[in-house]
Amino acid sequence: LWDVDNPELSRLLHFGESFPVEKLKMEGLGEQGAAGAVGPLLGAVAASASPQLLPGYSLDADFIESLPLAVKCRVYALKKLQAKSAGLEAKYLKEFHSIERKFAKIYGPLLEKRRQIINALYEPTKEECENSEEVFGEYGGGEGHNMDEEKEDPKGIPDFWLTVLKNVQEITPLIQKYDEPILKLLQDVKVKYSKPDEPLTFTLEFHFEPNDYFTNEVLTKTYMLKSKLDYSDPHPFRGSAVEHCIGCKIDWKEGKNVTVQRVLKKQRHRFWGLMRTTTQVFPRESFFNFFNALQWGLDADEDEEDVFIAHTLRTFVIPRAVLYFTGEALEFNPWYKKQGKEKNEYNST
Repeated sequence: LWDVDNPELSRLLHFGESFPVEKLKMEGLGEQGAAGAVGPLLGAVAASASPQLLPGYSLDADFIESLPLAVKCRVYALKKLQAKSAGLEAKYLKEFHSIERKFAKIYGPLLEKRRQIINALYEPTKEECENSEEVFGEYGGGEGHNMDEEKEDPKGIPDFWLTVLKNVQEITPLIQKYDEPILKLLQDVKVKYSKPDEPLTFTLEFHFEPNDYFTNEVLTKTYMLKSKLDYSDPHPFRGSAVEHCIGCKIDWKEGKNVTVQRVLKKQRHRFWGLMRTTTQVFPRESFFNFFNALQWGLDADEDEEDVFIAHTLRTFVIPRAVLYFTGEALEFNPWYKKQGKEKNEYNST
C-alpha cells in the first residue's frame, strides 16, 4: 500500500514542478482517510493523473510542464476533484459489500430449504409441487402426471450438484470421470460472507456427505476482496474485485487422491542387479485441484480464470442452481446459443 509520505508517491504526483501533496491530503481527501483508504486513494489519484502509466498509451513526460501556467493550475484542480471522487469510490466498495452481506442473510432460509429438499430432509407438499406455467413454463410437461403412481421413489434429488456443475460452461472442463463419484456425494454449495468487523471476504463452501475419499466435511476456497483503491488502477472495478485467494487442504484417504496418478516402476540396482518396484506420483487434472492454494500473481491468466469461476459460482450458479440442473440456464447463455448445440448434447459433455 502507498503512504502519502512515500517519496515514490510524491514523485508520481510531481509533473514538472512540485505538487502540493500535503495540501491534497487536507483538502482533497477530507474525511476519506477515516475510511482507512488514504494511501490507496492518493495512489489512485497518481495513476489517474499519469497517462503514461496506462498500457498502450504514450505521452511525453514533459507534457504537463509544457502547458501554460493557467492550464496547469486547472489540471491540479481536476486532480484534487479526482481525489475526492476516489474517496467516494472507496465508500462505494464498502457499501456494496454491506448490501451483499445483508441480502445473503435474507436469501439464507430459501437456500436452506432447497438443501433440505435436495437431500431428502424435507418433502415438499403437493401445493409446493403443483404444476403451473409460472413455475415450469415450457418445461412443465407434467399435465396428467400423478406422483402417487410413481413406482420408483428415489430420495431427494439424486446427483443434483453434479448435474448443476456439469452444466456450467466454465466448470465442465474441470470435471473428470474419476471426479464424478465424489461429486455425486455433494450435498450443498454455499457462499459465506465475512462479518462486518472482519476483512472483506467471501468463501465458497462445498459440503459433502461422509465418504470413502477424504475426511473433510467441507471444502472451502476464500477470496479476499478489495476494499481500498489500488494506486496502479485508474479504473477500479465497481464491485467485488478480488485481491487474492486461499484454498484448503484436502485430507485424502489412503489411495483415494484423484488429483494424482500413481505409477509403479521397476528399477534394477546398479551394483547388485536386484530388481525393486517403486511408486512414482504424478499430478493429473481434476476438479479438486480448484481447492489448491493458488500462487497468486505468478500467472495472470490462471488468476483470472480462477476468479471468473468463483464469480460464476457465487453470482449465478449458487443462487439459481435449479435452472442449471434443468438446463434452462443454458438457454440464456450466449456461448451456448453461439455453439448451436442441443441441450442434451451439451449436457453429455
